[in-house]
Amino acid sequence: MRNRALGCAALALLVLLGIAIVVAGGWGGLVLLYRGPQDATLRNALAIGFVLASLITLIALALPAWRWRVLGGYLALFVVMLVWWSGITPSNDRVWQEDVAVLPYATIEGDMVTLHNIRNFEYRSETDYTPAWYDKTFDLRKLQGVDLIAVYWMGPAIAHIFLSFDFGGGDHLAVSIETRKEKGEAYSTLKGFFREYELYYVVADERDVIRLRTNYRRDPPEDVYVYRLQGDIENGRRLFLEYLHNINALRERAEFYNTLTTNCTTTIWMNAQVNPNHLPFNWKILASGFLPEYLYEQERLADHGLPFAELQQRVHVNARAQAADQAADFSRRIREQPLPWPVETSADGQDSAP
Repeated sequence: MRNRALGCAALALLVLLGIAIVVAGGWGGLVLLYRGPQDATLRNALAIGFVLASLITLIALALPAWRWRVLGGYLALFVVMLVWWSGITPSNDRVWQEDVAVLPYATIEGDMVTLHNIRNFEYRSETDYTPAWYDKTFDLRKLQGVDLIAVYWMGPAIAHIFLSFDFGGGDHLAVSIETRKEKGEAYSTLKGFFREYELYYVVADERDVIRLRTNYRRDPPEDVYVYRLQGDIENGRRLFLEYLHNINALRERAEFYNTLTTNCTTTIWMNAQVNPNHLPFNWKILASGFLPEYLYEQERLADHGLPFAELQQRVHVNARAQAADQAADFSRRIREQPLPWPVETSADGQDSAP
């Protein structure tokens, strides 16, 4: 009985080792393929070689005479891989694309916050523009709402999500968490898993970050929806300050973007942990296109009592943004509704926010 138990334990160990080798081989092959040497031939050869080494090790598990020697060699190879991988570090010192070339930052003096390097480009097309940046001071006491912007271009499951902070009087500050791409670099979902891009907070005028998507992006076209969030306005202030702390931290020390764990949506969710009663984690946070519906289900949207499909139709802003174009009151005009926006009022008489 004891021998049988030992045999079962040994078999279970081999199965676990086999699974670990398959995972390590797949991960290592992709890492070398996407982050290996610049020479394509060498990069492909290293990726194929590592996958083959993983396959040989997997076969060796079934050969007692070779099992532990081959496994030891593979472990040494994997340690070398991990040492090399840990040496890939983020940087703020690269030749960046012009739209992400300047890092924003904030100076905070009590309730007064000055945002530096707010982006407000003058676009002639998606890729033809005149760069422009400005500084502006905001009073935290005047924050009266937060909007969630959802941008779709490839079906209902995937969306780019960002927030816009409403300080009243037509003052809206949009913050979009994106990749910081180098000149000539294109976005790849797969590359985003392998330390290819730095993390970047686009701090922008809505006439830039929303109008770019509604008026100038054509391949593919993008649909933009602006939802008003609801909740305690103090949560909105804490969230805004958390954003500012992270923006300043990235200026001091770069971080990597990750397609799954550190993207536009998961980073918003992590920032929101600063608030009590924050949104519980749900798969719809990863499938970002469904996040507005999840917020609706959690009663976090100012929904006017409408069914979600009808609400979604009402907050679709493309036509209004195209009509407003360069208007100074762009933010007001894209929010114009046949009926007034629903507003919950807090104890101090201010509009509510998340």
